[in-house]
Amino acid sequence: MMRIYVVGGAVRDELLGLPVKDHDHVVVGATPDDMLAKGFRPVGKDFPVFLHPKTQEEYALARTERKTAPGYKGFVFHTSPDVTLEDDLVRRDLTINAIARADDGTLTDPYGGRRDLEQRIFRHVSDAFAEDPVRILRVARFAARFSDFRVAPETNALMRQMVEQGEVDALVPERVWQELSRGLMEDKPSRMLEVLRDCGALARILPELDVLWGVPQPEKWHPEIDTGIHMLQVIDCAAEAGHELATRFACLMHDLGKGATPPEHWPAHHGHEGLGVKLVEQVCKRLKVPTECRDLAVMTAREHGNVGRALQLRPNTVVTLLERCDAFRKPARFSQMLLATECDSRGRIGPGASFRDAPFPQRAHLETALTAARGVNAGEIAQGCADNPQRIPELVHRARVTAVKLALNAGDDEEDAAEI
Repeated sequence: MMRIYVVGGAVRDELLGLPVKDHDHVVVGATPDDMLAKGFRPVGKDFPVFLHPKTQEEYALARTERKTAPGYKGFVFHTSPDVTLEDDLVRRDLTINAIARADDGTLTDPYGGRRDLEQRIFRHVSDAFAEDPVRILRVARFAARFSDFRVAPETNALMRQMVEQGEVDALVPERVWQELSRGLMEDKPSRMLEVLRDCGALARILPELDVLWGVPQPEKWHPEIDTGIHMLQVIDCAAEAGHELATRFACLMHDLGKGATPPEHWPAHHGHEGLGVKLVEQVCKRLKVPTECRDLAVMTAREHGNVGRALQLRPNTVVTLLERCDAFRKPARFSQMLLATECDSRGRIGPGASFRDAPFPQRAHLETALTAARGVNAGEIAQGCADNPQRIPELVHRARVTAVKLALNAGDDEEDAAEI
């Protein structure tokens, strides 16, 4: 007899009192022909998954699985009417995701999921967890969503064992990016990074980021001192502000150069921006990061120091900064970079002190400058240089400098804080 249950995240979130977005179903006691006869449409490639003819929600036949090769694709699946609900649930990652609800509301919870929900614990269902390295990424992502949950010691030990055995190395870049980007968009992305670091996975997935822990910064500017802790504060600041993915990723990448500073120079990090650019490009190439995220992250790594010094820059230097950032053609991206740098400034914390609400006048300063410089009619200047077109860039630049000088009420005698 066919029996249908709601499983996974829908049951978990309902028990937590959270909104339920999607429902996944498992079907026990049925064959593919049974599903087709009821009008379900098959969509699964590796195992039988069907879409409901009206709701389009997913219905998967109860299945078991067997590990046959390294990585997350090395599985053989088995479905038949004699596979029980408990057989299906035991292959799931965490106990909190291994609860099923029948049509009458009855819950099937053979592995203690409700108990772990109450105690706020991520606990693996069985040793089969170790067969799929993606589950490490999923636990970390869940930690970013449910930030008051902790990983059970035995689950963290199992994840560390998986890392040591090289399972994480079998992950394909696209899947790493998919889980990382989803975790960055949760309420507390720092928890994802902490979980990955605790089990050793961060050092394999993002070694450029992992090395930031233990790298000191000047206490005068960074009371938290540790660069890794600073990065966690910055990414959470971006999440609290509700910034989009590209900005959050830029926040994550902005200080990679500090991990490349020679220890004999610590806690100073002069020139870390330039060092960071190559590292950001390296990460983005390896993980196949989308172009929009890559370009903003590279720009933020390169320019966040200059943005921080914006109030001390001369108008000519400000216009050079705008031109190098392609701000005239892509003002929205430039604004995103300013938001990421604002998070960098506010992502600091010390004993009894937080900079979350500290003023950051640099953003308004540079936005005012950009607005003024964009008001220059480059086309009109070009028409006036018909006989000498090679002078057009120089004259446009000069006009922009004049416009910025007026808008910022700035003189020529200011000194740049540093060459940019």
